[in-house]
Amino acid sequence: QVQLVESGGGLVQAGGSLRLSCAASGRTFSSYAMGWFRQAPGPVRDVVAVINYSASTTYYADSVKGRFTISRDNAKNTVYLQMNSLKPEDTAVYYCAAARGPMVPITRRDYDYWGQGTQVTVSS
Repeated sequence: QVQLVESGGGLVQAGGSLRLSCAASGRTFSSYAMGWFRQAPGPVRDVVAVINYSASTTYYADSVKGRFTISRDNAKNTVYLQMNSLKPEDTAVYYCAAARGPMVPITRRDYDYWGQGTQVTVSS
């Protein structure tokens, strides 16, 4: 069992930055791929960025490439999402998620554990 707790969300002006953190419980964090997803009002939860268990491989949605950076610290059981040059369309609830295995999954159904989410609001 893995429990995930996100933090770092908030209100920021367009062009600003935020750093999200996701702290994981459990001793097997380093064996999970970690992903960040976001959900604006509505049922769709989209992948934002994913990092594999060893941090050797990452994936970014086209909408955030060049602006967001995902990283992880396996010693601290934490994954981060550095968000720069934020836009109003980045406004959403951001979730971190954990997926077993060595791959870099980008679909919601591939993830086994989810955090509760943290709100990010970007004002224009």
